Amino acid sequence: MIDKINRLKEEIEDFDITDAQSLEAFRLEYLSRNGKVQDMFKLMGSVPKDQKAAVGKLMNDVKVLAQERFNREKEKLERAQTKQFGPKDDITIPVEPTYTGSYHPLTIALNEIKQIFLRLGFNIADGPELEDDFHNFTALNFPPDHPARDMQDTFFIRRNDTGSKDDLVLRTHTSPVQIRLMKEKNPPIRSIMPGRVFRNEAVTAKSYFQFNQVEGLYVDRSVTMGELIETLVMFARLMYGSDVKYRVRPSFFPFTEPSIEMDIWWNNENGGQWLEILGAGMVDPNVFDAVGVDSEAYTGFAFGMGVDRIAMLRYGIDDIRLLYDNDIRFLNQFKL
Repeated sequence: MIDKINRLKEEIEDFDITDAQSLEAFRLEYLSRNGKVQDMFKLMGSVPKDQKAAVGKLMNDVKVLAQERFNREKEKLERAQTKQFGPKDDITIPVEPTYTGSYHPLTIALNEIKQIFLRLGFNIADGPELEDDFHNFTALNFPPDHPARDMQDTFFIRRNDTGSKDDLVLRTHTSPVQIRLMKEKNPPIRSIMPGRVFRNEAVTAKSYFQFNQVEGLYVDRSVTMGELIETLVMFARLMYGSDVKYRVRPSFFPFTEPSIEMDIWWNNENGGQWLEILGAGMVDPNVFDAVGVDSEAYTGFAFGMGVDRIAMLRYGIDDIRLLYDNDIRFLNQFKL
């Protein structure tokens, strides 16, 4: 038995280890559960009683020898794989640049808009991008023959499960979130609704088939047009600076009466021009009636703005397509 142990010791010492594969072969042959060292211990039962102490010590010595050989060779291989600097290595050479990501200009603009309205006491609401006719049109006082219902403006979805068509639409604005909010919650309501919207429009420098909106709704007793205008003016000053030039003018929207639009003066190479950034107005009583809010007891205002237009004005971008091309040269300009 002692001779077998000595031969195993010699094998362990003579085993050729040159790389990771031979190191693993050594481990499997001697240190694994079915390896030779473990098999050696299984023979302990056949050792005479008076020799067990001496043989057991030799076996443990062999086991320690195998483990130490494995650890030593493993460490040697790891050191060999580590880059060692020599006399010809110039450690002063700059490392290759590490490229980091950046926030998209739409994300930056949207986050700023959210922060402004959170400061003004609004919370944030959300809703689905796939809407039904009631929430996207009917409840918002769009008559059946309104041009916005036409295929030229709206992406209609056919529902195969019912066989009907034009049941669903990709929402054309985030106003449906206002409808859902008023159906679920009693006034007072003071929320903004950011999200993607979709229009069936040609792609040009000024229009795109999808864009981002932030709409707002404030419903309570005795809400006035003066509060709406003050809210919009405060937003414009916080977004563009206290010296921003703005104007408010009458407009028309089916879901607000009266309605207004706000324009911002944009300086450009041609001297400047007025650009509309949002539409707003007092919520039409028909909208309140559609969602079960008492139009005699409550009034409210609503507004909607395009995040894309806000970002373009903020950063002097003259082509909306740049926001969706994912050109790294363009996006690198917005690193924080």
